[in-house]
Amino acid sequence: MTPPRKSIHAVTTWVRRQPPKVKAFLAVVSGMAALVLLRFIVHDHDNLFVAAEAVHSLGISVLIYKLMKEKTCAGLSLKSQELTAMFLAVRLYCSFVMEYDIHTILDLATLATTLWVIYMIRFNLKSSYMVDKDNFAIYYVVIPCAVLALFIHPSTSHHLLNRIFWAFCVYLEAVSVLPQLRVMQNTKIVEPFTAHYVFALGVARFLSCAHWVLQVLDSRGHLLVALGYGLWPSMVLISEIVQTFILADFCYYYVKSVFGGQLVLRLPSGVV
Repeated sequence: MTPPRKSIHAVTTWVRRQPPKVKAFLAVVSGMAALVLLRFIVHDHDNLFVAAEAVHSLGISVLIYKLMKEKTCAGLSLKSQELTAMFLAVRLYCSFVMEYDIHTILDLATLATTLWVIYMIRFNLKSSYMVDKDNFAIYYVVIPCAVLALFIHPSTSHHLLNRIFWAFCVYLEAVSVLPQLRVMQNTKIVEPFTAHYVFALGVARFLSCAHWVLQVLDSRGHLLVALGYGLWPSMVLISEIVQTFILADFCYYYVKSVFGGQLVLRLPSGVV
């Protein structure tokens, strides 16, 4: 084992032995350190959002390659893809009626590829779909997100229904990856292309979260005021943070596996 890998192995072994509260503290400290680093390295924080979209696109490209070349959808969650299509469709509607910009085009492209992935899993590659492992009930997230959106939504001048839809897609995006994590929890072994795809999602969501947090810091809180009053501004920020930390544990084991030279990622019980 080379010296760098020995050091990484020693650090990961020490972290693994720590109690959950210490691990949570280390995760928060690491996230804050990364934010500070990004603040000094990236001068235009809008570039972080562009980078997040680019990494997400890269992850989708890996997923498309898996489906076309490997001819299998084993390890992928159809329900996660359906939740992704759902919040993208709602966000596209809101973009057209509330705020049309370049992000609308990016969301349209992402929705098109997501629908293609859903079609491939449902029809062309149905025989390799692990339906028994993809057992997360999506109404556990859809209904709470809808109820939350009814009570906490933007306070802008747009139509009430559109504001509720916008809040719904923000909340649903934050938890849309949960069925995919359940599949990986059930299988315990994650093949490379699926691991690359989920890791790309984790990096993209961290960059998106960093974009929001740094924008709030740079504006000294004025951005939150611009988003409206009440609980909505805080919920936007919380949603960004939640969707980042949901994938943090998986990303840790992914990096550990890569530096350990393992092609197949093996997850301990209860990691996600």
